[in-house]
Amino acid sequence: MSVYTPLSLDEVQQFSEAYGLEVVELIPIQGGIQNTNYFIVTQDQKQFVLTVFENETEQSAGELVPVLQQLAAHGVPVAAPLIHHDRAIHYIVGKPAQVAPRVWGEHPETTTTTQVAAIATAQAKLHVALQDFPLTRSHSRDHVYWTAIGQSLKTNMSAEDAALMEQVYAVFAEYQAQYPQRPKGWVHSDLFRDNTLFEGDELKGILDFFELNFDELLFDVAITINDFCSQFPNVELDADKLEAYLNAYQTVRALTTDEQACLNVYLAMAACRFWFLRLNVARLNAEQGRGGDDVHCKNPNEMRAMLQQRLSRLLGEK
Repeated sequence: MSVYTPLSLDEVQQFSEAYGLEVVELIPIQGGIQNTNYFIVTQDQKQFVLTVFENETEQSAGELVPVLQQLAAHGVPVAAPLIHHDRAIHYIVGKPAQVAPRVWGEHPETTTTTQVAAIATAQAKLHVALQDFPLTRSHSRDHVYWTAIGQSLKTNMSAEDAALMEQVYAVFAEYQAQYPQRPKGWVHSDLFRDNTLFEGDELKGILDFFELNFDELLFDVAITINDFCSQFPNVELDADKLEAYLNAYQTVRALTTDEQACLNVYLAMAACRFWFLRLNVARLNAEQGRGGDDVHCKNPNEMRAMLQQRLSRLLGEK
């Protein structure tokens, strides 16, 4: 979460009146990279999250409302946005926005095996709940999309970085051809620790579904394992946490034999995706002159290092 659109308390007060909220305080939220977010505090000391969508239309932002309702019905801890006049998405300073209840808890800085098991169980429930969910998204950020992003970045890459990119894609293609039984469905796509809230070892909420995408379930699994089972700046996988994740996830949805065979290469490609993402965000921020304390840009080199480690781990097992 970041702040790209500065808002005044008066602007938010006027926007919130239709929800029946009397806002007395506005708190910018730093972190994340896609949308503008604020905590808003009401007169009765309740708190909500105001999200301003920077790159979405009203229609695309509203696509997630039935998804959150479906997930809540299947026991996945999420915060569905508030509704007024039969809609969740309304406009503030010309941009689509929503208000949702604040979920209390903390992003785990260092995960425990119990927390890893909790997120794995919830993620598997998410995959099952959305497996056949009738939804069309206005954007697709699947493997084809990320390949195009990588190619657009390649022109400014060093020879070493370009070679690393080509290597992981070559190995990935081999595994895809050899192990084709990899189911697809709707996935979170960004289920990192900073998109979860815990109280102790109890998972209280999953946040930020704006990257929800139709993709291979194994990509979602790999993205979450990479974050929950590593401790930056050390990018090595924690074997105990990996085991806890896989055991818990498969109590809800068993991985196919081909998914199990492909897991390590997907861990590498998931790291590659987020290397591309962070490089691309840095490029866009530079092009658009966005910067300052309210704009959070994560370090691409962390994901590059993870990609190298995952690839070395994979090739060492071949």
